[in-house]
Amino acid sequence: GVTIIAVMTRPWPCPQKEPCAYCPGGPSQGVPQSYTGHEPAALRGWQNEYDPFKQVRQRIEQYTAIGHVVDKVELIIMGGTFPSAPLEYQKYFVQRCLDAITGRSSRSLVEAKKLAETSRIRNVGITVETRPDWSKEIHVDRMLSLGVTRVEIGVQNVYDDIYEIVNRGHKVRGVIEATRILKDSGLKVVYHMMPGLPGSSFQRDLEGFKKIFSDPDFKPDMLKIYPCLVIEGTKLYEWWKRGLYKPYTTEEAVNLIVQIKKMIPEWVRIMRIQRDIPAYLIVEGVDRSNLRELALNQLKREGLRCRCIRCREAGHRLLRDHVRPEMRNVKIHVQRYEASRGKEFFISAEDRTNDVLIGYLRLRFPSEKAHRPEISGRNASLIRELRVCGELVPVGRHLEEAFQHRGWGQRLIEEAERISREDGIEKILVTSALGTKEYYKKLGYAYDGVYMSKKL
Repeated sequence: GVTIIAVMTRPWPCPQKEPCAYCPGGPSQGVPQSYTGHEPAALRGWQNEYDPFKQVRQRIEQYTAIGHVVDKVELIIMGGTFPSAPLEYQKYFVQRCLDAITGRSSRSLVEAKKLAETSRIRNVGITVETRPDWSKEIHVDRMLSLGVTRVEIGVQNVYDDIYEIVNRGHKVRGVIEATRILKDSGLKVVYHMMPGLPGSSFQRDLEGFKKIFSDPDFKPDMLKIYPCLVIEGTKLYEWWKRGLYKPYTTEEAVNLIVQIKKMIPEWVRIMRIQRDIPAYLIVEGVDRSNLRELALNQLKREGLRCRCIRCREAGHRLLRDHVRPEMRNVKIHVQRYEASRGKEFFISAEDRTNDVLIGYLRLRFPSEKAHRPEISGRNASLIRELRVCGELVPVGRHLEEAFQHRGWGQRLIEEAERISREDGIEKILVTSALGTKEYYKKLGYAYDGVYMSKKL
């Protein structure tokens, strides 16, 4: 129920001396690092001279022109490792994106953020892309000051020898540390995974996914799965020409995705499968644009369904399977698991009979290493995510068929507060988006540094 607007930063060099073997683009090619320049978001960026205000306004106007209600906007900042760009540029970029959303011209980032709290169009989340070695405490603090609520990190795989082969520039321990810091700071964590890298195999990739789902050092909230592709202009392309590398075929990639979907935990959301790269730029690799659909069809033939969040969300169940939840069946469920030295609670409202997810909340009891002053030593818990599924409902309005604004969000929050209170927690914090702070105020939450909090 949210309008997604992706914006592209101007081309900045890779923070490494030399990009990874598989990575296209970069300033030398006139496009952001890791992009070909032909992706829809990259093309919009180029058309608008990478001006953040122009990109956001253009997208809002395009959505409005086709009758879409642009009421709640989630901002996705693309273009490579955003925290490695100069800090003043980061501030400028977010400020101008927010100005485009609010329709106001602010004098500072602080003012832009404040205006975004009560504007007609609300910002309900900001996502940035980064690397594990650019997700340290200092980087995360900057992200939070910008209003970031979700972070996508390029993990790609969980093997140090493969990192070495592709010149990744960090090790698995860096992934583990970045994951903990991000979660302990209340941010949502998305792993970019790249099966089929040089030095890997079908079995190694499968074991890698098993590891990130079962090993408490990992356990991401969401995934984007991008099978490795051969793109001209990369070191991988040179290896491929010499016969030293061969990527997955479409059939092999589908088989792997099917196996991943069979073991996906219910608290993980597969956000995307395969890159948005035009087929004519792919020298070799997956040549079909509907990889997710092919995998879901194969699962269906086997009499199985994917259990990831996305495949069970009310909107997707209705759209794809024509299945509606029966509201009398909807109950609150809690799944507990250890992750990144802390405790996670996946609290969901769902109709288990029809397998429909209405909404969910991620509650974390942070590790002892949490560094934020609002959290460290404060006997506090963190609401890292709250989402109610379904079609977009304008703020202040009620649609009979919609699931949002029926009080499910408040019920999930009350359950998080109950769990925290029973464990002796004294304060609960929320990593609130700028445009949802007013909602939390109505529930008794107040400003607390970069968060909203409530004493229990």
